[in-house]
Order: sequence, then C-alpha cells, then structure tokens
Amino acid sequence: MFPGIPLSTINDLALFSLVVGRMAGLFSAIPLFGSKSVPVRIKAAAIMVMSLLLFPVVRTHIPPLPSDGISLGLLVIRETLIGLTVGILSQAIFAAVEFCGQIVGMQMGISMAALFDPNTQSNAPTVSVLQGMLAMLLFLSFGVHHIFIRAIVESYRVVPVGAWHMSGGLMQFIIASGASIFILAVKLSAPVMVALLATSVAIGIMARSFPQMNVFMVSMPLNIGIGFLVLGMSLLTFLRTMENAFGGIDGQIKTLFKLLS
Repeated sequence: MFPGIPLSTINDLALFSLVVGRMAGLFSAIPLFGSKSVPVRIKAAAIMVMSLLLFPVVRTHIPPLPSDGISLGLLVIRETLIGLTVGILSQAIFAAVEFCGQIVGMQMGISMAALFDPNTQSNAPTVSVLQGMLAMLLFLSFGVHHIFIRAIVESYRVVPVGAWHMSGGLMQFIIASGASIFILAVKLSAPVMVALLATSVAIGIMARSFPQMNVFMVSMPLNIGIGFLVLGMSLLTFLRTMENAFGGIDGQIKTLFKLLS
C-alpha cells in the first residue's frame, strides 16, 4: 500500500497512528522540539521520521486494535497523553530556570527590561532568556533528548497501549514535580540572592551613616553590576545544579512508568 515504508495494510496504518500519537505528545512537550519558534512543518516531519523509525521496533508490543473508529480515536488520545506526561518532566526543569531568571532579574532591578521570548510568545526578563538558552544548550549537550526518545521505546514494553489513567499516585507525582520547580529555582538563584541581600544591607548601613547620599542612584547600578558579577562567578554552580536536575530525569521516568503500568 505504501511502498518503501513499513505500512503495507490498513491495520499497519492504524498501528502507526498510535505510534504517531505517543511520539507527537512527547515532541510537543520536550524543550526545543516543542518550542513555538520551531515551524510546524519541521515538527511534523520530525515526528513522522521518528515514528517510522520506531514503528518496526514497537510493532510487536502493540495489541490487536478495536474495529470501530471511535475506540481507535480514544486510543490515539490516550497515547498522546502518555507522551505529554513524559515530556512534562523536562518542562518542569525549564520552568524552574525561567522562575530563577525572574527572581534574579527582580533582585537586580532589570526586570523592567524584557525581551520577546519565542518559546512562550511573551515578554520575559533578559536573565530568564539568557539562562533559558544556556539550559537548552545543556539539555542538548548532556543528551537528555536521547533519554526521552529511549523512554518512548521502553514505554511500549512497560506501559500498555491506552493504559494512561489519572490515579492518586500519578496526581501526587505531578504535584511533587510542581513543587520541585520552586526548590530548583531557589537553588539556581541562591548565589545572586545572597550577594544582593548583603549588598542591600551594606547600602542601608551607608545610607544611615551618610544621609546626604542618594541611595537610589547608587543602588541601581551597584545591584546590576554585582548581580552580573555573581552570575558569572556562579556559572559552574549553575551547570552542576542543572546536571543533577537532568540526571534525575531517568529515575523520574521509571517512577512515572510504574504509576502508569
């Protein structure tokens, strides 16, 4: 029926639609591939190519399909939800990076200067954009996207087709992932927060000692300068923290599969 690709019958095409659903859910959630700055045609092409490569591998793990179209459509939706749930794990880390940038930008006093972020289609603080780009480079350099692609292949062995369901354990897992956003954001922004807090205390003491000093004119450039200086000095800490966060994704995916199986 489709020469050159492993889709010879209507049943193969139906099976292939399930693979496309799970792959599309993953690619729409993980960073870079799910970004709004990536054209839809490139996303569709990447999903189709990855699905064609994955289909012969997972074909034996897919059970017989229902005969009616409604049941098949519901299965595709459930498969898409499985891919989305897996991809959201990475979005939690990038949400923490964005939150960290907002905290740092507010502490430094440059939150008023915002740039257009193509990922979210909204204005974002300059520090958030800078740290988000750095986190994206680390995401690719550490090969975290390979973990998600490998997880989709393993998911067919652990999570049956159409097995997505909302349970109490899954809800607690999602809540814990949301709570980790704030914890990771505080860890990333801690060096700048501590340095600027000490700077504010020092400026306050100076203001009390020299009432004629214009505190506003002194504090603004001082906070910005110290903030960028500490950001540069704590870059290694940022890299290690992100490496630990990305390193825990594999264990989170295994926990997620246990909750879905």
